[in-house]
Amino acid sequence: MKNITIYDSITIKNKNHWKQNRELKKIKNAIGGIRVKVLLVNGSPHEKGCTYTALSEVAKTLNEEEIDTEIFWIGKKPLTGCTACKSCAKTGLCAFNDRVNDFLNIAKDADGFIFGSPVHYAAAGGAITSFMDCVFYADLQGGRQSFYLKPAAAVVSARRAGTTATLDQLNKYFTISEMPIVSSRYWNMVHGAKPENVKKDLEGLQIMRVLARNMAWFLKCKEAGMKAGVQLPMKEKSIYTNFIRE
Repeated sequence: MKNITIYDSITIKNKNHWKQNRELKKIKNAIGGIRVKVLLVNGSPHEKGCTYTALSEVAKTLNEEEIDTEIFWIGKKPLTGCTACKSCAKTGLCAFNDRVNDFLNIAKDADGFIFGSPVHYAAAGGAITSFMDCVFYADLQGGRQSFYLKPAAAVVSARRAGTTATLDQLNKYFTISEMPIVSSRYWNMVHGAKPENVKKDLEGLQIMRVLARNMAWFLKCKEAGMKAGVQLPMKEKSIYTNFIRE
């Protein structure tokens, strides 16, 4: 994880004033401050749709908390699901050279992740499901450890229902990868059939902002712990067992 450089001589009287925060960002970058970064994944086939609108609210708030962000769109080209060929164990990349590999090449440098998906038939979209299957499997088999102990969250967008089922689905990628899950004051969802509707979902947008602030707090606490000498957990060799025994 990158270091957060804190400049005590610089104070912001009004933390909610975006212009002052932006100027502080310029000063820190100018004198070499290294900042943490959260990678937000837009798993919708629409580049600037409802899921993007929710992620943008998270990104804006993270920026106000002095956390850098990047929104990664998986695109709308077909993504092949994992075929269990295990070539990723040798190369560290997926055998199908698509947006999965583009993401794997930048994931290692991120300090936190937020994955966003629309709700399709009370589940995550097919494209983001294939994407995450391949990303997490290739990262595991290739020994990249891009996600180990990095905070994560899922954000979902729906016209009406299926949101909690989708959140449960996405969270499973994080819990199997030893990623702390960051929560908000409610389940991370927005509602609307189009971006203009989402912008009127005032509670949903507030949930996105609270999520961002909680993510920023966790990242700063993690950095402070590392600086104080708190060691990473001891790792054991993985044990695999089957339910059916001879």
